[in-house]
Amino acid sequence: MKVSNMLKQLFSACGLIFVAHLASANPMDKSLDVDKPIRQFDQSKLTQQQSFVRVAGKQLIDESGQQVIFKGVSIADPDKLLKQGKWSLALFTELQDWGVNIIRLPIHPMAWRERGQKDYLSHLDEAVVWANSLGLYLIIDWHSIGYLPNNVYQDPMYVTNLEETQAFWRTIAERYKGISTLAVYELFNEPTDLGGKAGKADWTVWKAINEALIDIIYEYDTQVIPLVAGFNWAYDLSPIKTQAIERPGIAYTSHPYPQKTSMSIISKQQNFELWQRDWGFAAAQYPIIVTELGWVQADGYGAHIPVINDGSYGPQIMEFMQQRDISWVAWIFDPQWSPTMISDWQFTPTEQGRFFKQQLQKAK
Repeated sequence: MKVSNMLKQLFSACGLIFVAHLASANPMDKSLDVDKPIRQFDQSKLTQQQSFVRVAGKQLIDESGQQVIFKGVSIADPDKLLKQGKWSLALFTELQDWGVNIIRLPIHPMAWRERGQKDYLSHLDEAVVWANSLGLYLIIDWHSIGYLPNNVYQDPMYVTNLEETQAFWRTIAERYKGISTLAVYELFNEPTDLGGKAGKADWTVWKAINEALIDIIYEYDTQVIPLVAGFNWAYDLSPIKTQAIERPGIAYTSHPYPQKTSMSIISKQQNFELWQRDWGFAAAQYPIIVTELGWVQADGYGAHIPVINDGSYGPQIMEFMQQRDISWVAWIFDPQWSPTMISDWQFTPTEQGRFFKQQLQKAK
């Protein structure tokens, strides 16, 4: 999601505010550690046997052949939660009580560098142990916004480069290979040319970058699902109609916030037609995991384009996804990042939080 002036210091989400170019003095150097061996995660820490989830045609299935539809939430960057004293098993337990079966972990490149690979991995290990103990799955999300081929980004927190992105996925894949709790690797959160400020997005180039990242992951682990995003801040998948990713076992994602179809409230039929045209069509051939969706009223906390809506969006997007067996992850289970699902750390639901909690409870 995008970063907001109001919430910028807290890594929040909103409209275009800053375009950061990669400096010649590479800020990524200390995080690459490409020559350092990666110690594999200690599987003896896990207490539950969890089925691997894999791609079969347009479905996700478990080891018994049963279809899996992920339904969950994003939490904030673990680095933020650690700094605020909110990173805990109790948070994961609360999410299990809400009814999630998957949790998305957005990792900002800046946070990955500043905390350091060793420390950050130790906390991802905690997430794996906690999720496994509760029977939940995880998505690791490289949470950058911008156009990686040109090294232009929406905000300094998202600044990375291809070398660091490749090193990140090499590290993650090598450490967690064979761990079924880590089901999905979201390769790049929101690719965008920033409305032309980063040049012109080229799908052929982006396709090749994603295929190379998948090759890196598959070098270590072929039992995980790479997740590929389209352009327009991960909304538009139309290029795959003619140039699909040429790697097996992948899924696609979209972030279909309400104002992506129109800046004004439009009918359910219009939304369905536009969603189907822009990304929903892909569900006829591939698994789709919508990894960000949500809304807030125009006068609500952190309201910004493209998430403003009167509430009609929630039932509409849910019906659209249910008709197509699309997995989904709501944004965001945090009282500071917007659109919020909770208003405080007592987990009091907001308007969208109440709606998504109801949907999750129905799925239990």
